[in-house]
Amino acid sequence: MPITRHNFGTTSDGTTIERYTLTNAHGVEADIMTFGGIIIALRVPDRNGQLGDVALGFDTLAPYLDKNPFFGALVGRYGNRIANGRFELDGKTYKLAQNDGKNQLHGGPGGFHQKVWAAQPHDAAEPSLELSIISPDGEEGYPGNLSVTVVYTLTDRNELRIDYTATTDQDTVINLTNHSYFNLAGGGDILEHEMQLFASRFIPINDNLIPTGEIRSVEGTPMDFRTPTPIGARINEDNEQLRNGQGYDHCWVLDKQPGALGHAAHVYDPASGRTLDVFTTEPGVQFYSGNMLNGSLTGKNGEVYARRTGFCLETEHFPDSPNQPQFPSTVLRPGETYQQTTIFRFGVQGKQHAS
Repeated sequence: MPITRHNFGTTSDGTTIERYTLTNAHGVEADIMTFGGIIIALRVPDRNGQLGDVALGFDTLAPYLDKNPFFGALVGRYGNRIANGRFELDGKTYKLAQNDGKNQLHGGPGGFHQKVWAAQPHDAAEPSLELSIISPDGEEGYPGNLSVTVVYTLTDRNELRIDYTATTDQDTVINLTNHSYFNLAGGGDILEHEMQLFASRFIPINDNLIPTGEIRSVEGTPMDFRTPTPIGARINEDNEQLRNGQGYDHCWVLDKQPGALGHAAHVYDPASGRTLDVFTTEPGVQFYSGNMLNGSLTGKNGEVYARRTGFCLETEHFPDSPNQPQFPSTVLRPGETYQQTTIFRFGVQGKQHAS
């Protein structure tokens, strides 16, 4: 069956959460639930054809309801940080819920990662799951009633495609993304994964993880991933940006046409042979090396999520754009439609044994 549905538990108010499993023609599987639109699991083959789960997360619903680092979640209304939890739009200042010190992170404590999304499965040639919510005017401090639809499609090219659309009835700001943590080896740290980012510039941050406003060349810095480089090769260098992020926690400016679907990243795990290619219409990708994972969370199959046991590639507009007029605009106005597409394509590199 291309799509199956199971109950995954209930929230504190008794709402039933559903888990959908999408399966493609090659047996690749994606588990997605209605709470937070969260990707629970992604089972993809290694170089020997063995399926393994490459997404960090939990076996049960309860840990997702508790505080966790946005494992697999749809985040919004604004992915990444907004400085001081406020922005100005059309001459009016909006004060947002603060959940990262004085900043807002990933839409606030009651953001989209905490919402129960309405689900509509589409059991076509390539299975897809359509999720939707309405975020009311004033939620987490944002203006406008915002209608959001996200469609996950598992293709027979072993791609998980995510299509986002949104409309508003008032001028507002929006920056949606998915916050999956990947480990292509299926466990252990990710420091030997080879990362390539198709970006010759990145956005420096201050010690509060807020953009300084500069867009800087990666040339001659540990932020240069234009050629495949192990994540751990330079992560502990004495560098101001690495100190500020406690490792990599920065947005890279992609070398592609604005709005066009382009290549953002290529990742290769030498141990398993698995690869991940990321394509997006967004102008940036936030590469986060799991620096704040600290072993306090135990995930699927008893895996302890220690520091740097997962990485994120969050396709997005730039952090704090509402307060940085030189960055591409994240304003959405009535009559306009926000659209974004991101594709996670999984493959293998190296010899594959005959089956």
